[in-house]
Amino acid sequence: MTEEHADETMVASMRADAERQGADDRKVTDAPHYLARVLMANGIRNMYGVVGIPVTDFARIAQGMGMRFVGMRHEEDAVNAAAADGFITGRPAVTLTVSAPGFLNGLPALLEATVNGYPVIMIGGSSTRHVVDLEEGEYEGLDQMNYAKQFCKASLRIDRIEDIPLAVARAMHIASSGRPGAVYIDFPDDTVAQTLSQSEADRLMWTATDPAPAMVPARKSIDAALALLRQAERPLMVIGKGAAIARAEEEIREFVKKTDIPFQPMSMAKGVVPDTDPHSTASCRSIALRNADVVLLVGARLNWMLSFGQGKTWNEHVKFIQIDINPEEIENTRSIDVPIVGDIRSAMTLLNGSLEEYPFKADETWLNMLKEASAKNVAKFETREQSDQLPMSHFNALGAIKKVYNKHHEDLILTNEGANSLDDCRNIIDMLEPRHRLDCGTWGVMGCGTGYAIGAALSTGKKVLYIGGDSAFGFDGMEVEVACRYQLPITFVVLNNGGIYRGDFENLGADGDPSPLTLTYNAHYEKVLEAFGGKGYYASTPEEVERMVGEAVESGKPSFVHVQIAQYAGKESGNIGALNPKPVVGALVDSEVTMYDYATGARM
Repeated sequence: MTEEHADETMVASMRADAERQGADDRKVTDAPHYLARVLMANGIRNMYGVVGIPVTDFARIAQGMGMRFVGMRHEEDAVNAAAADGFITGRPAVTLTVSAPGFLNGLPALLEATVNGYPVIMIGGSSTRHVVDLEEGEYEGLDQMNYAKQFCKASLRIDRIEDIPLAVARAMHIASSGRPGAVYIDFPDDTVAQTLSQSEADRLMWTATDPAPAMVPARKSIDAALALLRQAERPLMVIGKGAAIARAEEEIREFVKKTDIPFQPMSMAKGVVPDTDPHSTASCRSIALRNADVVLLVGARLNWMLSFGQGKTWNEHVKFIQIDINPEEIENTRSIDVPIVGDIRSAMTLLNGSLEEYPFKADETWLNMLKEASAKNVAKFETREQSDQLPMSHFNALGAIKKVYNKHHEDLILTNEGANSLDDCRNIIDMLEPRHRLDCGTWGVMGCGTGYAIGAALSTGKKVLYIGGDSAFGFDGMEVEVACRYQLPITFVVLNNGGIYRGDFENLGADGDPSPLTLTYNAHYEKVLEAFGGKGYYASTPEEVERMVGEAVESGKPSFVHVQIAQYAGKESGNIGALNPKPVVGALVDSEVTMYDYATGARM
């Protein structure tokens, strides 16, 4: 090849490259396509939401690009579904809301996710920034980014399409690292309309690097913890849902096996170590907490659920060792004798590895005391669970469901809400697998169970059993339509006693209205699911409950079992009645005061 020919070839090649570059520069992407692409590049595959202005096309575009979009009926339930997805998988899922009212609907669940430690990213479409900022009266105008700040770990706004990779990467890190939680991303309509050349979008593209890194605790804190445990006469480990979030079940089970330490599982930590393990104190909680002299808190917080580590619940001289990834949680309510700041898997790995240097075993006298107390309580529960009482109570209804759950526990996730339906279910149904139970958790709200069921079913492909009271189901019941539309393998079970706590309260006035706590006792909740194509059942005996719930679960299709229990079944506030002050309740009738028992509603 001559030198002249070589030069011509080089020029032609350069011209072709320039033409290709020019063609790439003329190709554009828009913000919805770019945001969907970046979310998927960060490993996010599921989006739950309610579409509308200004994000309808974003949902359709994301779906077309391969993201699974689940259209919910209410934004709060959409956030709960994404939160359950995040809790089970350990990676944030996304919720999409529309502007203002839709955004506001999602905030309670956003805060619940943050308090409970669930990683979730909520993206909210919003109105034109400059019109909102000058309060010109924009359609659904609201400064959503600033409203969201007190409900989540961080609140961000995307003002430029170029910043989409940055916003998503930051959201991934914040939602996943430390104690997980919620992040809000504001997506204004003027940003939705922005475009960028494809070549520039490619150049700016990047993803979050190791968004949930290990945080190894200081070795001296591990040594101090084991030294204190060796001195204990009555050691106890309290396992919180932080352990389930951390996926530390193998390390914790090894520690229990090596040390014989008894453990008390918090509600959503049930299954980290199987409830059937002989070291469990779930059936003698009060005795275990009141007598323990050294308590190892593993991802459990000394909040209202543990009486803030103080008072009659605890031994007056109890000492605490606390493992928590969040240093702000240490000594939040009382002094902690040995703080261990770090992630739970790393901490438990170090504790296990140091047992040769600091060996200890829980005393057999202490273990036998707990086993004896547990056996007595289990016997009492079993009598009530196996009763043939009619109308049914929560106990024998749930006892029948327990038989079904035990057959399917490996592949059946339980979501649970209500007052008595929650408390009694937690005590009756054993969990053998981690992250297989979801309930209202730390914040204690109702109206989360159906959203959790949808998120659990979609993220795992496993069957889900929802158990709720008739009151709790009223908050989020319309989501059964979503289960039918997407053919999710969810069995809904509602225990109906016709009221909030119970259905036999009297109206203290003379207006003839139902009591404020009264609901419809002769309702047929199963008909709600039947309206959308699912199969409904009505059960009024323990035998019917076991058979119908079993058939529904085995079908793997959207199903609903209405369980009719006695109107008088249940008590106010379940196990937290002490949080509701008890004033003297009276009604003026003919200038006289007629007195009623506050707990039962009965005339005194």
